[in-house]
Amino acid sequence: MTFIDTHCHLSDAAFAGEEDSYIQRAKEAGVEIMLQPDVDSRERQSMFDVTERHPGILFPMLGLYPGSVDKDWEKEIGRMLEYSDKKVVAIGEIGLDYYYGKEFEKEQRDALHWQLDYAKERDLPVNIHLRDAMGDFLEILRSHKGLRGNMHAYSGSYESFMELQRLGDWSIGVGGVVTFKKASLAEVVAKVPLERIVLETDAPYLTPVPYRGRRNESSYIPFIAAKVAELKGISIDEVAEVTTSNARKLFGI
Repeated sequence: MTFIDTHCHLSDAAFAGEEDSYIQRAKEAGVEIMLQPDVDSRERQSMFDVTERHPGILFPMLGLYPGSVDKDWEKEIGRMLEYSDKKVVAIGEIGLDYYYGKEFEKEQRDALHWQLDYAKERDLPVNIHLRDAMGDFLEILRSHKGLRGNMHAYSGSYESFMELQRLGDWSIGVGGVVTFKKASLAEVVAKVPLERIVLETDAPYLTPVPYRGRRNESSYIPFIAAKVAELKGISIDEVAEVTTSNARKLFGI
C-alpha cells in the first residue's frame, strides 16, 4: 500500500530538526509523498527550503492562508508573488475563516477572489481552508465556476459537497477528524464517492485516534485510511489505491 498525505506542515516549528526522521517514519507507513501548503510570508521560505531538500517526496503549494489576511493583504500577495517562479502543485492553502470573527471578512473575500483568478491563470488546482463560511464560499465559487481543487479538512455537509460538484471539479480532504467519536464527518464520508476523497493529516494538528491529543504526523495516514475503509465497507488496500490515484491526478504528481 502507498499513500499520499495531501496536506501537512513539515516546516512547522513542531518538527524542527526532525524532518528526516519524520519522512522516514512516513515512508515506513507507506506514505511516499507529502504536500506542503503555504501560509504566509513568515513561514514561506522555510516551507520551500524543506521541500527543496526532499525533492520527489515533498511538494509545495503557494498561497495566502485566510487567517493571515488583514487590511494589508495586497502587500502579502506581493510577497507571495516573489515566489511565482517556483514549481508548485496547487494554490493553497487559501479560503475563508470566520471562526475567530469577521473583522477582515471583506479582505478575506477579496483575497480569495484574487487567488482563485490566479489559480485559473496558472491552470492549477486550489487547496481550500474553510471554517464557518460555507455560504460565502459557495457564493464566491459561483463567479469562479469550473475550478478544480480539494476542500482541506472538510467539515461541510453532503448537500454542500453536491453543490460543490455543480460548480467545479472538487474533492474533499479527509483527515483525523473522521476517526473521532460521533464525528459528523463520518456520515458524509460514507456518502461521498471514494473517487472524490483524498487523505491528509494537517500535521501537526488534528491527530487521529488512537493518538488523538498528541502531535500529528504523516505516518498516521493509515489510521485515517482504515476508518474510511470501515465506513465504505471496503479494504484499506482499495482506499490506498484510489485515494493515491485521486491525489496524483488532482495535483499532477
